[in-house]
Amino acid sequence: MKKNILMWMAVAAGLMFPRMAGACTGITLKSSDGATVLARTIEWGGSDLNSRYVVVPRGYEQQAYVTGGQKAGMKFTARYGYVGVAVELEDFVAEGLNEAGLSAGLFYFPNYGGYETYDPAKGETSISDLQLVPWMLAGFKTVDEVKEAIRGIHVVSSDPRASTAHWRIADASGRQVVLEIVDGKPCFYENPLGVLTNSPGFEWQMTNLNNYVNLFPGGAEKKQLDGVTLSAFGAGSGFLGIPGDVTPPSRFVRAAFYQASSPVQATARKTVLQAFQILNNFDIPVGIEFPDGKVPADIPSATQWTSATDVRNLVFYYRTMWNSAIRSIDLKAIDFSKVKYRSAPVDEVKEQPIVPLALK
Repeated sequence: MKKNILMWMAVAAGLMFPRMAGACTGITLKSSDGATVLARTIEWGGSDLNSRYVVVPRGYEQQAYVTGGQKAGMKFTARYGYVGVAVELEDFVAEGLNEAGLSAGLFYFPNYGGYETYDPAKGETSISDLQLVPWMLAGFKTVDEVKEAIRGIHVVSSDPRASTAHWRIADASGRQVVLEIVDGKPCFYENPLGVLTNSPGFEWQMTNLNNYVNLFPGGAEKKQLDGVTLSAFGAGSGFLGIPGDVTPPSRFVRAAFYQASSPVQATARKTVLQAFQILNNFDIPVGIEFPDGKVPADIPSATQWTSATDVRNLVFYYRTMWNSAIRSIDLKAIDFSKVKYRSAPVDEVKEQPIVPLALK
């Protein structure tokens, strides 16, 4: 366990460098039959995050870490069972869903926000940023419950050298908010658009969308310019000018417009598949984050996994950089009063399966 904590702290510390910062992209789609699907990517090009899926029963007690990797923070017991994907340590769930339909996810937020300084006298109500998702999933059913409860705890940095984070939270009603902690104070923003990336702050990202008021789906009509006819080279010319780089502001804009122009699907299942298709556009090749020839890890992608969460039907889906097959966990099929705690690698085999066609 000590070795794992030290490894986690090394990864967390590395996230303070912009070229190795985690890059996350989140979207939200709704089906015509009323389902809400939240989907997201998680990126880290510095090493394999050794991600695991966890199944947490009701009544499961956890001890929070605090600054410096000490397991000396608050204790909390799961009122609701939940599932999710954790990074580095099984306690650090980055995205998950509980049996009441609450969804929560951590997105890195480098150079913005700021937590409280850890005070040992407040240890019983302190928790590291990397455990805020499991705390929310374990204890709450609605966004309003989270907003009320968080004012009674102290969120501290997992490592003073590491990036801060912000969070996307949604409940079964489809309501969604973004939580950013600034000067130690929690700030909530309603997020009806349902898009989230990283820095700068959410309000800035929403304002920045106004710079792209000229974009529209489809193709641009032919135009005359002093007797010269101008016409599009191909499909999608209505999106000319959309930013194509992988910075958080550019990904936010692309995610918003790809999401908005996506056809509404009839069912939650089809909406989940649509979400994965959209997020294909946000896979980040591992080499792009580093100077030429300086890639530090032998992994196939900086996008280590992509998930989708159906908050109405209580199904959690994921695929990974090692295996693009979509896997699912149906929370309705789990008796959270009896199930045992489970933590297992998201990939048993770290290699993309290739299925040969049996041709005769």
